[in-house]
Amino acid sequence: MAAAAVISPEDVPYEEDVLREPFRLRCWTRYLSAIRAAPLAKRSIIYERALRALPGSYKLWHAYLTELADAAPVAEAALNAAFERALAAGMSRMPRVWHMYGSALLDQRLLTRARRALDRALRSLPVTQHHRIWPLLLRLASLPGCPVPTAIRVLRRHLQFDPAHAEDFVDFLVSAGRWREAADHLAAAVNDDCFVSAKGRTKRQLLLDLCDLLAQHPEEVAGMPVDAILRGSIRRFPDEAGALWTCLAGHYARVGIHGKARGVFEEGVATATTVKDFRLVFEAYLHFEHAMLDLELGEHGQAEKNTLDQGQGCWLADRDDGDMALARLERLLERRPELLNRVQLRQNPHDVQAWHARAKLFDEEPAMKAATFVEAVKTVDPAKATGKPPHTLWLAFAKMYEDRGLIDSAREVLQRATQASFKAADHLAAVWCEWAEMELRQRNVDRAIELIRQATSEPSLEVRRRVATAAGVGGEPVHAKLHRSLKLWCFYADLMETHGSPESSCTVYERMQELGLITPLLVLRHASLLEQHKRFEDAFRVYERGVRSFKYPHGEAIWTAYLTKFVERLGVSKPERVRDLFDDAVRQAPAEKKKAVYMQYAKFEENLGLAKRVLKVYEEAAAAVPGRDKLAVYKAYIARATDLFGVLTTREIYHQAILHGGLPDTDARVLCLQFADLEIGLGEVHRARALYVYASGFTDPTAHPYFWRRWNDFEVRHGDECTFREMLRVKRTVAAANAGAGAVSQLAEQVRAADGMEQMDLCLRVPKRPLFACAAQQADHLSGFAEQCKRRRLV
Repeated sequence: MAAAAVISPEDVPYEEDVLREPFRLRCWTRYLSAIRAAPLAKRSIIYERALRALPGSYKLWHAYLTELADAAPVAEAALNAAFERALAAGMSRMPRVWHMYGSALLDQRLLTRARRALDRALRSLPVTQHHRIWPLLLRLASLPGCPVPTAIRVLRRHLQFDPAHAEDFVDFLVSAGRWREAADHLAAAVNDDCFVSAKGRTKRQLLLDLCDLLAQHPEEVAGMPVDAILRGSIRRFPDEAGALWTCLAGHYARVGIHGKARGVFEEGVATATTVKDFRLVFEAYLHFEHAMLDLELGEHGQAEKNTLDQGQGCWLADRDDGDMALARLERLLERRPELLNRVQLRQNPHDVQAWHARAKLFDEEPAMKAATFVEAVKTVDPAKATGKPPHTLWLAFAKMYEDRGLIDSAREVLQRATQASFKAADHLAAVWCEWAEMELRQRNVDRAIELIRQATSEPSLEVRRRVATAAGVGGEPVHAKLHRSLKLWCFYADLMETHGSPESSCTVYERMQELGLITPLLVLRHASLLEQHKRFEDAFRVYERGVRSFKYPHGEAIWTAYLTKFVERLGVSKPERVRDLFDDAVRQAPAEKKKAVYMQYAKFEENLGLAKRVLKVYEEAAAAVPGRDKLAVYKAYIARATDLFGVLTTREIYHQAILHGGLPDTDARVLCLQFADLEIGLGEVHRARALYVYASGFTDPTAHPYFWRRWNDFEVRHGDECTFREMLRVKRTVAAANAGAGAVSQLAEQVRAADGMEQMDLCLRVPKRPLFACAAQQADHLSGFAEQCKRRRLV
């Protein structure tokens, strides 16, 4: 009767359908759709009738449960009972129903019932659908009211389903204070080669987290092999060695094993391979020693106070570890440069500069300094040496013994250094030179000369044969090339000049010439030595051999000294020989160097007083030097001709220079002005005007206004109205010619463009010939005009 009471006239057709076909789902869905605006109580009755007829319909159960869950307010007991009836009716295989049920229970904060329901869901559903349920279980574990053991069990069970979320489990364990279990799971994740982090973290990051955990909570993780884990991590990830050593030492420090912590710190700074790791470990070590010092001072002060209060005077209570802690701290600070240098040497054991710096640290400890040099010369491979040449280690080693008066020890070091296999012959030569200099400082000149003579001696036939055999294997050793070292021979020459005879010095220079080691500077030194002993012909032979051996620019200094000395010595007595020498010098000198040689040649002829030869030299110089030097040569030429033969003789020189001298326009313009001033001084106004007209042909009024002002002043002083008007006409003509040159180039571009258009028009059959012809005629006219202006150079 209750059901009939809620039936309205509009529901009668739908009632008849469901009564006629109660097992047809479509009839019930049409009925429910028609009464969608009805109250929940009426719709619940219809749902219950439909579910009694179709208890296994997922569609009806899902719609019914959704409406019950969304209705507010609704009886939680009725909702939960509906879910249980749905599961019992066969919906236990539907993950969506389980998800709705679990969400409803969690919203109601029924944690135990929700946990049991979700556990039933996992048992009912296949494993391929468990991913629909686990988010609700994780939500359950994260709720504030969930007990920690329950949450841990849920998360541990979740790891069996998805091991990639081990980091979330570890984070939860850390937040819950379960340090040991967190460390175990982190270690398992690090050791598992198949583990892939869901957060994208690498094994190195996980391992560092594990190390921090072990170091921060040593008591909670007691029983784990902390030392083995951290040392294995250091071997596995050497890039993080500094942080790992610090973690291990921090672990022992927190446990209270301070001696072990200090040993770990020492091991860390002794094995660091980078400055970054060393700085990290050393700063932690320093902080540890500061903490230990503060602790010792605090405990000692408290102990003294207790002793005084109690009146006890036992000597056992008088122990003071504060001084020891302070001494450790000071010693650590003193050792820092040495430890840092050792890090650099571990990075590159062949860094010579680092070895020098290490030896300098032990200036106050001779034994340690000597031991450092011994280790350095044994460690450094000359073929791999960097920073400084490797022989400097041997030299510094010997210098240390010499400064302390141990000359025999210094000689022994240098003797061993001469047998070392250096990379370059100059390095071995530097060792021999330093040995000789040490003997000189000890006033043992004969020993020094004997050492250099031994070093410069050519190897015997047997040695050369052995060297040839070695050359086929690994290249020629430096000992076989030592006798050709220029550094060694220069030192030999200096030594013989200072302590030997002139003959012995000359012998050294001759030997250097035979070996092909002579340089221009050595040629000059050899010749200067001979000149000091009045052996001028021998000096000239040295100069001659030098200019044959060295060409310009290397032989320039030799030629300069040769010409100067030869002229001073034989300029008056043998002038022909001097002229032949100058002719050779001019032939060998490049164009840019001929000017200086010709000027020196001309000065020589002037000193002899032969005027015609002087002018001939200047004439040859003007023809031989390059264009940029011609003006200076012509000026000197004209000046000497004026002094020797008068002003009138220079006209021919000016004429030759301006017309056929090959001068640039700028230099030719300068000579034209000078020539015009000369003619004005002689009263030849017409000749001066002709020079101005000639120079105007290559003088643009806009670029060189000074020239046109000079001409204007000249016409004002010496011309008349006609000549002044002619000057203005020439100026306009030259200006138009220079402007016309630009117009010619512009019209030429137009002609080329018109030619291209004509080619295109031929393809398109469009005639453009009149434009092309007009442009060509215009260009020819302007070209002829410009050429005519250029030809108006000489009047």
